Parts: sequence; structure tokens; C-alpha cells
Amino acid sequence: MIHHTMIVSFTDSIPAAELDQFLKDIEQVMRDSGQIQTFAASRHIRVPAEDHSPAPKASAIVQISLADLDALNDSFATPGLEDVIKRWQSRHPYKVVWANHEPLS
Repeated sequence: MIHHTMIVSFTDSIPAAELDQFLKDIEQVMRDSGQIQTFAASRHIRVPAEDHSPAPKASAIVQISLADLDALNDSFATPGLEDVIKRWQSRHPYKVVWANHEPLS
């Protein structure tokens, strides 16, 4: 099993309802692909110490599990994924850092 963990950082603050919809849209397109085994997403929990860090601030974390490396590679070509990304980038620009890894526990 391979995990694809994404840390999503919106450039500006995003209303909670829109962040929830963003996560639902990503989940739906990935589930529709038939490639994923699990999908989990959560809002970032902010702490005051972050105000002193020069690193970008996370908005949400998404973790998708897939059977293997081939499924992960195929997931990048998921129909509709590019449309979802473009739509959200045009409304609320964001950056993503991701890590592909084996289960941590």
C-alpha cells in the first residue's frame, strides 16, 4: 500500500464552507477514479506558534491510500482531476506539498 499525503495551503484565508467543498470535490473525483482504497481529509489545527514560522501555513491535510505505485501513478491522470484543480485554483489559489510513502504505523 502507498499513501499520498498532501498538505494544502491556500494563499488567502478561505471560508470554512468553501474549504469543506474543496475537500469534498477532491474526494469525489478521486473516489470516481476507482484507484483509491481510502480517503481522509482534515482541516489544519492552527496554534499560535505558527505566527512566528516563515513556512507556509497549512489549510488542510489530505491522505489517499492506493494499492501500489502503479495505482498512484494512474491517479495523477484521473478524469476530472485537472478540472477540479483549475476551478479551485481560479477561485482560491493554493499550493500543495505532498509525500508518497508507505504506511507510517
